[in-house]
Amino acid sequence: MICNPVRAGDLLRPMSDEHTLTGDIRRHADFPSKALGNRRDVLVYLPPGYRRSRQRYPVFYMHDGQNLFDRATAYGGVEWEVDETAEQLIRAGQMQPAIIVGIANAGAARIDEYAPTPGFYEIGGGGKQRSLGLAQKYGKFLSEELKPFIDAHYRTKPEAEFTGTGGSSMGGLVSICLGLYFPKVFTRLAVMSPSIWWDDAVLFKYIDGLKRALPLKIWLDTGMDEPGWNRARVLRDCLLEKGWRMGETFRYQEVPGAKHTESAWAARIDQVLKFLFPA
Repeated sequence: MICNPVRAGDLLRPMSDEHTLTGDIRRHADFPSKALGNRRDVLVYLPPGYRRSRQRYPVFYMHDGQNLFDRATAYGGVEWEVDETAEQLIRAGQMQPAIIVGIANAGAARIDEYAPTPGFYEIGGGGKQRSLGLAQKYGKFLSEELKPFIDAHYRTKPEAEFTGTGGSSMGGLVSICLGLYFPKVFTRLAVMSPSIWWDDAVLFKYIDGLKRALPLKIWLDTGMDEPGWNRARVLRDCLLEKGWRMGETFRYQEVPGAKHTESAWAARIDQVLKFLFPA
């Protein structure tokens, strides 16, 4: 496992001019997981002033990490610009300085790791494939392997109240599931355009099984030009019925005209960061 600092003007080699990393970003290449039996790259964004201070910071663990910071590795060449956005918000005093951990997905195993149950999904040619439903093992990787490493090597606030996780699509689904599975580890959740349809909307069964609202701060959103976007509205209502209340701990947004795309999520990541990590 390798830790390299990545900064503007000091990019990892080999790098082309198309790389767009901004700020102080560290790369941990081929980070291993015993729980999942594989490896992946992990990028760690450090907020402005990190090296000059001795303070500790909240941590935001984000899925599909290759899409967050760098156009050269992002799906379709469209990055979320999380690094640029966080830099601007923190410097403007609109966001609490935070460490952001981008966890690369496992490629062909992405759906397996983000799926809470072994449901079916469509593949090329009109066929279907059954997922392994490894979300709990993925959560074990985050909580028992990656998080202890991050806490040991960076100045973090390790308590659950300062720790979040987030993503979009299947990454949005696994984010809310991780909050339900591990509420003593992750309490700030970014649930963007979640794949609520998964396994006949099994997520609703999880929510229905709750006795009351958990101490989770949730951002939930959907683009209104996404297929089945109205399921997010139903999820909102289910969470309200369980006791979540709109305001400081729950935010719901429907975005007119927004599609299920990287550019759509990039366009609203600033609002997510300001809500989950308010200045």
